[in-house]
Order: sequence, then C-alpha cells, then structure tokens
Amino acid sequence: MPLSLHAQGAASSSAAVTSPMTLRQAFERAWAQQPEGAAAFARRDAAAARKAAAQRWTADAPSLEASARTDRLTRSSGAREYEAGVALPLWLPGERSRSRAVADAELATVDSRVAAAQWRVAGQVREAWWTLQLARLDASLAEARRASAAALAADVGRRAAAGDLSRADQHQADAALASAQAELSLAQAAVAQAQAALQGWGALPAAGDAVPGERSPDVPVNAETAVTHPALAELSDRVRLAQQQRGLAAVQRRANPELTLLTTRERGGAGERYGQTVTFGLRLPLGQSSESGIRAATAQADLIEAEQLLVMEQQRIAADIAAQSARLTAARAAQEATARRASLTRDTRAFYDKSFRLGETDLPTRLRVELDAFEAERQNARARIAVDQAISSLRQALGLLPE
Repeated sequence: MPLSLHAQGAASSSAAVTSPMTLRQAFERAWAQQPEGAAAFARRDAAAARKAAAQRWTADAPSLEASARTDRLTRSSGAREYEAGVALPLWLPGERSRSRAVADAELATVDSRVAAAQWRVAGQVREAWWTLQLARLDASLAEARRASAAALAADVGRRAAAGDLSRADQHQADAALASAQAELSLAQAAVAQAQAALQGWGALPAAGDAVPGERSPDVPVNAETAVTHPALAELSDRVRLAQQQRGLAAVQRRANPELTLLTTRERGGAGERYGQTVTFGLRLPLGQSSESGIRAATAQADLIEAEQLLVMEQQRIAADIAAQSARLTAARAAQEATARRASLTRDTRAFYDKSFRLGETDLPTRLRVELDAFEAERQNARARIAVDQAISSLRQALGLLPE
C-alpha cells in the first residue's frame, strides 16, 4: 500500500537523519554556500549578453538626433527648419567577428572558472574531512585505552587490598589510568577543533557515521591524465580569452565610424510651402584612439601572465600526481606492516594478561605490554584511514571531485 505524502516525507526525513553522511554530501553542502556557485548564473547571463551584443548589425545602439531652427526671436519672418535622424555606429573592419570570439571565450571561461572553484573547495573539504576522521579515531582509541586502564586499575586495587600486590603497584596502575584519561581529554579537544573546521563548510557528519572512503581512480595515473584537470582547463580558457582580447584590441585602434541618416523639413518665410530633404552622412574618426594603446598593452600583459601560469600549473600538477601516487603506495605498504604488528601485539597482550592474572608477570611488564598493544592498534587504525586519505588526495591531484 503506497505511503501518504505525510508518511513519505517523514520517512525521507528519518532516512536523512539516520543515513551516514558521505564525503560527496559534505562537499555538496559546502559548495552550495560558495559565492562562485551563486554568481555563476549571473556571470553566464553577462557573457551571453556580450555575445548577443556582438551579433548586432551595429557596433552600438543607434542614437536619435532631432533639432529645430526658427527666427522668431530675431526677424520673425516665419522661417522654420525641423531636422530628425538616426546615427548608426559602424563596426571597424574585423571588429564584429573578433567581438564574437571574445564573447565565446568569456562563456567558456565562466564554466571552467566554476569547475576550478569546485575543485578547490573539494580539496579544502577533503582536508577537513579526513582531519576529523583521524581525530575521531584517536578519540575512540583513547576511550578504549582508558576503559582498559580503568579495568586494570580496578583489578590491581582488588588484589592490593587482598595483599597480593603492593601499594606501589596500585599507584602505577592509577597513574596509567590518569595518563589514559589525559590522552582522552586531548583527543576529544582535537575532535571538537576538527568538527568546527568542517562545520565551517556547512557539513558535519554525526558522531556515529561510517567513514566510506573514495575508490581508487580508474584512470592511469600519469601527467597526461591531467589534461582535463579543472585548474588547467581554467587557465587554458584564460589564455584563449586573452588571445581573443588581444586580437580585438588590435582592430579597435580608433573610434567607431557613424552613418547618419537625416531628414530636413524647412521653409524660408511665412506663407511659403515646406520643402523636405534627406541627408546621408558618414563620420570617420582620424588617428588612433587615446585608449587603444592601453587596451593592447593590457591584453598582451594578461596573455603573458595566463600563459606563464598555465605552464607553472602544469608542472605543479604533474609533480603533485607523482607525489600522491607514491604516497598511496607507501600508505598501503604501511597498512600491511601495521596490521601484522597489531596482530602480534594482540597475541602478546593475551599471553601477558593471563600470566599477570596468574601472578607470573609483574605489573610494570604488564603495563608496558598494554601500552605497546595500544600503540600498535592505533597505528594500524590510522594506517587504514591513511590509505583512504591517500586515495582521496590522489583523486584531488587528478582533478576529480568527491564521489
């Protein structure tokens, strides 16, 4: 039986609360608040308006001209003249096609600029996300250590009261518990700080959320993979836009000519019939515009800067891809090693725990084994997250958004 609208809304709301937040969802929440995304529609509208302007038949909107002449304030003989017409700004040779090319380049730049902004936001969210996951892991392990130290201190207290252990042993166990409690407090403070950093992006997974990692990239990891990288696409579009602006500045060396069409209706005196004439005029500016040199120099400077930035970013991204690939390889090797160590220390802790309960091992040895086992578990857990974090960093270096 289908759910009612109210029941469907309640079910979807409950699912939104109980389902774990993914890195992709955290990124989407963060991007929804970014000014680049909010302004993207207005920037596209502006670029589309420029393209529409470049497709007109005239370089600018026509202007209306009107005038009237009379001798009423002088001879008052009835002489009258009325003139009306339009002035049409004309394109310079090549200006219209180059203006269209600039408008097309601006439209492409808007889209690549948004994509690059998304990629940069993704990098910052990824960093905050994995910092929080590591902080929560450390807090969880610190709580487990505190619980283990509390159980051991209680056991030592009972045996000291029974005379099986000395007060010095009890003090050592209590000191180990105090150390675990202090480490737990520091870990909880780190969690609060990491939560505040991620919450600043508008996203905060619940404390019980799972940590689904990103899958490894399906593309070959090399420098050629970064051809479609958002940062490189943005700079490539900037280069093309600067090239088109330089070409437009090259043809805009003088003001636009104007074609004028006038009609005149006049009479020489009172009682005479009005006569009508039509006038065609062409206004051709002489010499270069005072701002043409400025526009050309600015366009050339923008082109040089964009080309140099593109080369530098290509080198940086290629190096970053190689570094993140090596980081992932090392993280996977470290995870295997820490897993072996954690397994061995768990077995060792079980041996010494039984030996201590039987009175065959002293407390300092038992505390040392416990601390060693805890450190091995912590390294193993952090190594697992380090692999997921390295995959995420590699995807960021390749220009891929969170999935």
